[in-house]
Amino acid sequence: MKRQKIAAIAALTGVLLTTGVTAASALAEAPETGGLSATAIDHYMRDYIERTRLPGALVAVTKGDQVVHAAGYGHTAGGEMITKDTPMPLASVSKSFTALAVLHLADQGKISLDAPVRTYLPEFTMADPRAGKITVRELLQQTSGMSDQTFPELTLPAPDTLKDAVAMLRTAPLAVDPGTKEIYHNPNYTVAARLVEAVARVPFADYMATTVFDPLGMTSTRTVNTTTDLPGAGEGYIRAYGQVIKRSHPKWFINGGYGVVSTADDMAKWLITQNGAGHVFPEESIKTTQTASGVGGSNYGMGWDTGKTAGGAPQLQHTGWLLTHNSAQTLLPASGYGIAVVTNTGMISGDDAVIITDGLIDIIEGRPDAGTVPFTTTADPWLGGLTLLNLGLGFLGVYRSRGWARRRAGRPVWRLIVRLVPYALPIAFFAGLADLIGFVMNRVGTLDQITYVWLALYIWAGTGALAATAVVVSRLVHTVLARRSGTPAPLPGGPASTPAGPSPVGSVPA
Repeated sequence: MKRQKIAAIAALTGVLLTTGVTAASALAEAPETGGLSATAIDHYMRDYIERTRLPGALVAVTKGDQVVHAAGYGHTAGGEMITKDTPMPLASVSKSFTALAVLHLADQGKISLDAPVRTYLPEFTMADPRAGKITVRELLQQTSGMSDQTFPELTLPAPDTLKDAVAMLRTAPLAVDPGTKEIYHNPNYTVAARLVEAVARVPFADYMATTVFDPLGMTSTRTVNTTTDLPGAGEGYIRAYGQVIKRSHPKWFINGGYGVVSTADDMAKWLITQNGAGHVFPEESIKTTQTASGVGGSNYGMGWDTGKTAGGAPQLQHTGWLLTHNSAQTLLPASGYGIAVVTNTGMISGDDAVIITDGLIDIIEGRPDAGTVPFTTTADPWLGGLTLLNLGLGFLGVYRSRGWARRRAGRPVWRLIVRLVPYALPIAFFAGLADLIGFVMNRVGTLDQITYVWLALYIWAGTGALAATAVVVSRLVHTVLARRSGTPAPLPGGPASTPAGPSPVGSVPA
C-alpha cells in the first residue's frame, strides 16, 4: 500500500495487550562505537512500546556490510514471542524485491526494460488500446497509466493466482497515457511478477526463491499469493481510542506487489545488498531500482522512493501497509545505514514502522527522541468526544421531534422538507466516506476497510449519520401523526390547544 501520503488522513472497546520486549541479536553485530548501536535500538524500542502499546515488531539495522542489530519485540496476534527469526509480512516493501527479479532477467538479456510488456506477456490486455504501449520499465516505475480510479483492485473479489489477477485487467481502462505520470498502483507489480513467470517458465515464488532469496542467504523469506497465505492469515491489530484491537485480515491478492514474508535476520541481509555489499547482483541493477524516474517530477524509482531525512541527508525508502501490518525499509547513503521495520499494526491507525524508522534516524543524526506516537492516538479522543456529541444531539432531536411536528402542523410540506435537508449532510458524508479517503490517499476502498484504517473516524461519521436519520424519521412520523389527528398549530405567544393527550414535549427554535 502507498507510502507516507497515507499519513495525511490518517471498537469502542478493546483489549489492552501486555507488550513484553524480547530481543535476539544477529549472529554478527557491528561494534557499538558511535552512531546507532544495538543497545540504543533496544532502549528506543522499549520506550516506544511503553508509550504506544505497540503489540509487536521486528527491526533490522545495518551499516555498510555489517549487521548492527536484528531483533524482535513483543508478540504476534497469535501470542507467539517475536524474535529475529519470526516471519512477518513486508507489504509493499515487496516491490523492491520484484523489481530486482525483473532486472535480473534484463541483465541476462531475456527481456528489455523498454520493450512493451506484451512482447513477453501477450495475455496482458486491457480495455484501452494505449495499454499495448506500456513498457516493462513503466510497470516498475509506476508510470504505466493504470490507476485505482480505473481499476479499484481492493474493492473486487480477490483472485488466487497471478494469471487470474492479470486477467482481471481486461475490462479496465487507463487513467493517463503510459509514461506521462507516476500513479501508485499495485497491479503494476502484479503484471511484472506474471511477466517473470512467463519468461522464466517457473512459478514466481520459485523464481524468487532460487534467484533472489537463496543467493542472498534469505532462507526464511518467501512470497505468497494472498493474505490467507500469510503467517496467521495476516491477523494483526488496529488502534482505536488508545487501545490495540486484534483483527483478522480480509482476503486480498498480494503477490508481486506486496506478498513477501521475511524476518529481521533476513532483512538485514537484504539491506546490506541494497547498500552495495554482498555482490550477488550487479551494482548497476541495484542503482537502477533506486533511481527516481523523474516522470512528471516523480521521486519513485523501482520499489524505492528518493527523498531526504529530517536532517537533510539523502534517503531511499519504501513503506508498506496492510490493514493489520505496516512496514518501512530505508537506506541512508551518506552514513551507510540501512533500517527495516515491520509492525503488526495496520495502516493509518498504526503508522508505527515509519515513526520507529524516523526515531532511529534521529539517533543517527544526533537529535533527541521526539516522543512521536501514531496520530490517531491524539486524534481519537477528539473523535470520541464528537461521537458522544452526535449521540447526544440525536437523542435530543428525537426527544423534541413531537413538539417540532406540532408547531409545524399547518405549514406547507415543502417548508418542512427544506427544514430537514441539512440533516442529509452527515448521512451523505458517511455514505461517501470511503470515496473521500480514497481521494485523499489516491486509492479506492470500501466502508468496511475504513473500520481497519481509522475506526474512530468511521464510528464518528456513522453516529452522525445515525443521529441525523433518527431525527428525520422521528420528525416525519410525528408530522404525519399530527396532521392526521388535526392538531392545530400553536397560537402566537402561547402553546397550542390540544383536544386530548399530553402537552408537547420539549421546545426547539423554529
